[in-house]
This record gives sequence, structure tokens and C-alpha cells, in this order.
Amino acid sequence: MFGSQCIVLSIEAKRWNDKWEAYTDNGRERTGLDVIEWAKYGGELGAGEILLTSMDRDGTKIGFDIALTSRISETVTIPVVASGGVGTLEHMREGLVEGKADAALAASIFHYREYSIRETKEYLKSKGVPVRL
Repeated sequence: MFGSQCIVLSIEAKRWNDKWEAYTDNGRERTGLDVIEWAKYGGELGAGEILLTSMDRDGTKIGFDIALTSRISETVTIPVVASGGVGTLEHMREGLVEGKADAALAASIFHYREYSIRETKEYLKSKGVPVRL
């Protein structure tokens, strides 16, 4: 009934020892699922994209978890939206370039009017990141 473009798998990831584990309830409940395997399986089940939130970084404004984001982006064949940790416009660029994400999500920098969406797009374009203005 719905195409895969309508189905988004939201993954809340936290570092656990030397890997990432999927969590629920805004990072409060452990699932025991390896994030890399869960992302692959979600794609196999028909998800059209992944919203990947690093719960370790969410709300910190210290930047995306680039290691996590790039690992998922390199592993799955569906688009990945990076989430969790944006505090500067450079963090957005890093998530898209070094993190290899197809899109980047930011909340605090927009809610508190530290940057506008227009400023963000212009910054990304100035750094060679393709954006629609």
C-alpha cells in the first residue's frame, strides 16, 4: 500500500563498549540490538530511509557522531539522515561530508535562532555541499 519512500526507520543509538546498541524511549531502554545489524535488517524489511540519532550526542551541540553516521551510511543502501549533536554550521557539513549522510537534522540551532535555515544552506553551498537554496 505504501512505497518504501514513506517508511522511515528511526534508530536511537548509544555507544555500548566497542559497538552501538539500539535504544528506545528517547535513549532510556536498551534493546540488545546491534545498530549496524538493525539498520541492515530495517532496509531489508523495506524501510526507505533511516533517521539515525546518536543519543550520546543529542542535545550536546558537540557535533554528530561521525564514526557512527559514516558506518551506517557505508553499510546500508538507503538514505541516512544524521541526527544528534549539531551546534555549529560546520557540524552540519561534517555530518554530510565526513559522515556520508544524505541529510542532516538539527533542532536547537534553529529553535533558539542561532542560525536560520537560509544561513545554513548558504554555508553548506559555500563549502561545496549540494543544496537547494
